[in-house]
Amino acid sequence: MNAPFPLREAGASTATLQLFAFFHLNLAFSSIEEEQRGEVIKRCYWPLLDLAQNDGPIGLEITGFTLEEIAARDPEWCGRARALIAKGRIELIGSGYAQIIGPLVPAAVTEANLRIGHEIYERLLGCRPSLALVNEQAYSAGLVGLYLDAGYRALLMDWDNPAAHHPEWPAETRYLPQRAIGSDGREISLLWTSTVAFQKLQRFVHGDMTLGDYLGYVGSRRGSHPRALCLYASDAEIFDFRPGRYKTEEAIGGISEWTRFTQALGAIRAEPGCELVAPSDALNLATEEGANLPLRLESADCPVPVKKQRKYSLARWAVTGRDDVAINAACERICHEFIARGADEAAWKELCYLWSGDFRTHITEKRWTLFCERLKRAERNWTVEKAGTLRRPNDVQSILERHIDISTPSLSATLDRRRGLAIERLTFTGDQRAVIGGLPHGHFDDIALQADWYTGDCVFEAPGEHKVTDLEWCEAHVWRSPEGDQLASAKAGTSKGAIEKIMCFRANEPRVDFDVTFHWSDWGKGSLRLGHVTLLPDAFDWEKLSLTTHNGGKECETFLLKDTLVDHGAPVSFLVSSSHGLGMTEGWAAIGDGKTTIRIDVDRVTAPLLGFLTHKRIGGSLFCQFVLSALELDETRKPSSYIAGPRRFRFGISRMHSAGNN
Repeated sequence: MNAPFPLREAGASTATLQLFAFFHLNLAFSSIEEEQRGEVIKRCYWPLLDLAQNDGPIGLEITGFTLEEIAARDPEWCGRARALIAKGRIELIGSGYAQIIGPLVPAAVTEANLRIGHEIYERLLGCRPSLALVNEQAYSAGLVGLYLDAGYRALLMDWDNPAAHHPEWPAETRYLPQRAIGSDGREISLLWTSTVAFQKLQRFVHGDMTLGDYLGYVGSRRGSHPRALCLYASDAEIFDFRPGRYKTEEAIGGISEWTRFTQALGAIRAEPGCELVAPSDALNLATEEGANLPLRLESADCPVPVKKQRKYSLARWAVTGRDDVAINAACERICHEFIARGADEAAWKELCYLWSGDFRTHITEKRWTLFCERLKRAERNWTVEKAGTLRRPNDVQSILERHIDISTPSLSATLDRRRGLAIERLTFTGDQRAVIGGLPHGHFDDIALQADWYTGDCVFEAPGEHKVTDLEWCEAHVWRSPEGDQLASAKAGTSKGAIEKIMCFRANEPRVDFDVTFHWSDWGKGSLRLGHVTLLPDAFDWEKLSLTTHNGGKECETFLLKDTLVDHGAPVSFLVSSSHGLGMTEGWAAIGDGKTTIRIDVDRVTAPLLGFLTHKRIGGSLFCQFVLSALELDETRKPSSYIAGPRRFRFGISRMHSAGNN
């Protein structure tokens, strides 16, 4: 029955291939209703323990929430899992209490999530894992220190997406344990998962691939030196059960899919030169040549690599779903109060639950309704500060001219009323020239960039429809505050409703603040991007430009931009409107050359916007623009409001002395 493993080259000798597998258990799975959880335990989790008993060792990665749910519904399962862990048939892999997307939340939330997870693991399974799976494989350098401080010695992370942005890595890197460098300079051991490998095994188990073809694939991974390969690193809930997420799900056949798993593992074990090991055993290959290399998984063009195919981007959990940006803002408000006033472990546990990525993708209508009620109740239980509104007084000056000149002791600016008060030029006091503003049509030789580029504008795009922007003639007013700040307001009518914008040009600091409100009743499916901070190329040293921000860690991350092509907001397909993104989890990002640095701030308690950078050298010029995203499109997008009414976004642009300051 077993097909022989083909060698990579005829006559070549091959070394041992260490193979390991682990299963992700998550009863908060977005498209599984709560009343189905008992069936999942019966059809998926109990057979998994049988697989471990008969064909282990295997890894079991489970959230603390899932473990407590199992304990409440079927405590015998926890007892048997505990015994199998003690016997070495199961290796426990950590996840935290909930499946939180680390690069999108403040560091304190990830710390609480890992801490609470450990308490549950020890209480219900009698051990604390030392190996962790990065949730949804959404990795940032800032997370390394948080996992180390939580007691983890190694991470499991997807190979394919980081490697696609690091062509300099040797080919053998993917088959050996390595080290990931964190933003604080510390390093953590690293084992790779493989999207292709686990999907191959899924295809065999679901009856979409023969055993011979599957074994042929595994055999093709052997080489002349010892290697490790992760056979499986995905959901347990898709075998002998169908979550109902996709219309393309394979029908359940007559033979148990767990039986087919047993067939696959047995066939692999019978092959000479193949060894099934516990996941952490693969770390023993760290002494091999080409192993244990210190690697930076992130890059300027892919600052937060995530799992699987390119349709999975950071926007998936930030600004898509039913109303991700609103529920993330609610969680930010609660977190803000926790940090300001202190909170007990039960409160942090609830916040971790509410910040789970499962509520931000394919959540069912029934679970969405229950989630919104629970999140609103949590908000009511904490006195949350409301962001103050910049209001226009009655005695203001109406502006009829096209251009408006603004001047304070700290800056000067020219606004274009024909373009919704977009900033045409912004010069900070002490600079010899404007540093951000607009670039006119024809500035670039590339036809793709031969348009007008602005700073401070808003653009909504939906598939097959004309853009909706505030780049039109607007009703404009200006006035001065008692503190000497200069303020300007614009109101632009659009086909979806009015956009109101107030800009405050500070008198005593080099800064302009934006307060933008969208009076739209229908958001539909599309992307909404704000700010569009366009750097004027003559004001910067292109060779020294860098971007600095936080992606979930305590320490900021800096990305050098020299000789890089970056386009985070580029669409992946007609279905997915962006490719990558920046979490900006401390509320700011900065772009500069060491001499001139522009900082973009976001009021995350109002709306935690996602950051996109575009950086391209075009002929003899540079296009560098930072954009804030409030909404993106992917297959999880189902327009549904957390709270009805106008939507408000607050952000600011300021001048810094250096990119590293915060």
